[in-house]
Amino acid sequence: MIRVEGLHKTLGCQTVLAGTELVIETGEVLALVGPSGTGKSVLLKHIVGLMLPDAGDVLIDGRSVVHAGYRDLRELRRRMGYVFQDAALLDSLDIRANLRLALDDDLCARNPIHESTRIAHALRLVNLDERVLARLPGELSGGMRKRIGVARAILNAPDIMLYDEPTTGLDPQNVASIHDVLLRARDALGATTVVITHDIPALSGLADRVALMHGGAIRFLGTPRSFLECDDPVVNAFIGRSSTVHERRS
Repeated sequence: MIRVEGLHKTLGCQTVLAGTELVIETGEVLALVGPSGTGKSVLLKHIVGLMLPDAGDVLIDGRSVVHAGYRDLRELRRRMGYVFQDAALLDSLDIRANLRLALDDDLCARNPIHESTRIAHALRLVNLDERVLARLPGELSGGMRKRIGVARAILNAPDIMLYDEPTTGLDPQNVASIHDVLLRARDALGATTVVITHDIPALSGLADRVALMHGGAIRFLGTPRSFLECDDPVVNAFIGRSSTVHERRS
C-alpha cells in the first residue's frame, strides 16, 4: 500500500502540492488525471523519492520515503519501476545497453545469464523482438521507444509501477498498445500501478480507480464509472474537454 500524507510542495512562487492525501491499494491500477500543471508528475516524483516535500510524508507499506536514509531509499526504489514521459533513453547507447543500465551489476556478475534472461522476459511483456536490442533509440518509432521505457522499468520485477504520461504524443493505435502493455505488466508482476493519463475514454478499461488532482489536492477519488457520472463542477469541467465521453454518456 502507498499512503500519501499531507504533502506540501512549493516550487518558486507556485504552490504545487497543498496537503495532498491519497491511499493507493496494493495491486490496483490508479489513474491520476487532471489539467496540466496540477501537480501530477510532482506527486509521482515524491512517491519515488526524486523530490522531497516541504511537509508531509509518503509511506510504502508503512516505511517512510521522505525520512529514509540512503540504504533504505535504495531498497525502496528497487521495488519501483518508473516510466518517464519521453522514455528517457540515452541516444548514444543501443537498446541493450540502455536496458542493461537498470540491472544490478553484482547480480549480473554472479549469474552469467541474469542479464539475458531478464531482458528477454521484459521484451516479451512489451511485445518486442530481441532484434531491437542492437538498434539505437533514434532508429525506433515513438511507440517502440515508449515500450522500451516500460521494459526497462520492469526489468527487476518491481511491485510498484509508476507511469508518467506513457502515451503522450502517440497515435491511437500505439496508445492502445501501451495500455495493453501496462495491463500485461501489471498482471505478470502483480504490481501496484499509478499511471498519469489524459485518455479519459480509456479509463474504464484501464483503471480500477481514478484520482483527479485539482489545486494541489485530490478533488475526486473513485471508480471510472463514478468519475464519469460525477456531478462535481470541477470534474465536469475536466471531462468536458473530451467530447467522446459526453457522446458515450448521452
